[in-house]
Amino acid sequence: MTDIKRLRRSRSDRTVAGVLGGIAEYLGTDPTMVRAVFLLSILLTGGVAVLAYPILWLIMPEAPPSPVSPAPNDHLPFGA
Repeated sequence: MTDIKRLRRSRSDRTVAGVLGGIAEYLGTDPTMVRAVFLLSILLTGGVAVLAYPILWLIMPEAPPSPVSPAPNDHLPFGA
C-alpha cells in the first residue's frame, strides 16, 4: 500500500507556526530554501504574499505527534 503524502504544518521544523517547514517536508526540500523563496515572494509582490502565511496557518492541519520511543539505555528501576 502506498503512503499518501499530505501537506501539514511541521511540528519539528517551525519558526512561527510550521507552515513553511511543512511545505518543505512536503516538497522534500531544505526549509531554508522555502523560507528564502517566501521572503523573495514578499518582496516581489509588494507584501501581498504576507497574507498567504496566516491563511495557510488556518487551513493547514498540524502534523500528528510522532511516537516517542524510549532511549536504548533508558531503564526505570523496578516498581517505579
